[in-house]
Amino acid sequence: MAIFISEPVKVVAAGTGNKIIDEFFGLASTNDSAISIARMKSPSGWFEPGQTPEFDEYSFVLRGYLQVETKQGVIEVHAGQAIHTFKGEWIRYSTPGKDGAEYLAICLPAFSPNTVKRDS
Repeated sequence: MAIFISEPVKVVAAGTGNKIIDEFFGLASTNDSAISIARMKSPSGWFEPGQTPEFDEYSFVLRGYLQVETKQGVIEVHAGQAIHTFKGEWIRYSTPGKDGAEYLAICLPAFSPNTVKRDS
């Protein structure tokens, strides 16, 4: 049976600023532990602590750019581009651009505060 989502669930974001996370599918919205799909609206200057998540994350940038720091370096992912980060890989996300960023994030399995493993 099809599942229709009329509106997402707001999820509290980690880090600085007023990032908006609208989860359409996942643990917070549909109690689905297999996948989470969320729209992120991140203000200029936002950053979060580093993390070593227990899930793969696929991020597709719709507007602005997302900065992704890894142990190998820093990657700028601009509108129309995407990045796949891997389970067990240390990463840190930020949006240093003057207009911030809007992007879609898909996590497999679903994002969970217990499995994101943020730096202390």
